[in-house]
Amino acid sequence: MIAVQVTYQINAEFVEENKRNIAAFLADFRELLHSKFLYHVYVKQDGLTFVHVSMYESEEIQQQVLNTPSFVHFQQQRDEKGLIGSPTIEKLEHIGSSLRIIK
Repeated sequence: MIAVQVTYQINAEFVEENKRNIAAFLADFRELLHSKFLYHVYVKQDGLTFVHVSMYESEEIQQQVLNTPSFVHFQQQRDEKGLIGSPTIEKLEHIGSSLRIIK
């Protein structure tokens, strides 16, 4: 299994557009293979720092998910219009979960 956390900060003027773009790609993700990946998005209390946590059964599933057109659009818009600094990308080691979604 592959688990990744991406953290980034955006400017205040871009927050609502970022949330709309996130909603769009999450809607598309819901149409994909639900049992093969899990994707969560959070915003920290500052309202500007977003955290995406994703888990994928395989690299093939990860590539399918990350190449979804609405996700690619989200990344382009975030990077061109709202991003402050560079995203922090961290690979995580999955230890366990209360849910049995991804093996």
